[in-house]
Amino acid sequence: MPLLNLTLVLGGAASGKSAFAEGLVTASGRARAYVATAEAWDAEMAARIARHRAARGPGWRTVEAPLGAAGALRTVAPGEVALLDCATLWLTNQMLAEADLAAAEAGLMDAIEACAGPCVVVSNEVGMGIVPDTPLGRRFRDAQGGLNQRLAARADLVVLVAAGLPLVLKGALP
Repeated sequence: MPLLNLTLVLGGAASGKSAFAEGLVTASGRARAYVATAEAWDAEMAARIARHRAARGPGWRTVEAPLGAAGALRTVAPGEVALLDCATLWLTNQMLAEADLAAAEAGLMDAIEACAGPCVVVSNEVGMGIVPDTPLGRRFRDAQGGLNQRLAARADLVVLVAAGLPLVLKGALP
């Protein structure tokens, strides 16, 4: 069974969600486009990005898109499958840039819908932790939870990854 239009892979930090999503994309047998939303603001983050890139291995066309994920998804060719990793950092970047979140999300959803190939989106599940103690933290948690819910509603397949193990919440694995 091939990947359908939208797959959402959720999980906590360091849950194995990115590796699982990369495996889905690789198993599709299609050309792979990696839409990267992380930025290397310090040496530790630069090393983390380098480790992720090395773990993916060759064969990925990478588009750096900390704020422009919608535009990056529009570059996906019909023979490719896109991996957006991750919606959480994309949302963080939007909030820090003081973007209009509703407009940015609408643009992202439109780009996912119009994507020429299947799209796999990685996102953090933020609803299982403590209530953040700052207004910005609570605003982020609420925005991320809402984004995840709207992505899941549109997705053909939703998988929660915990301790590297997938749990299908919606649809069926290919």
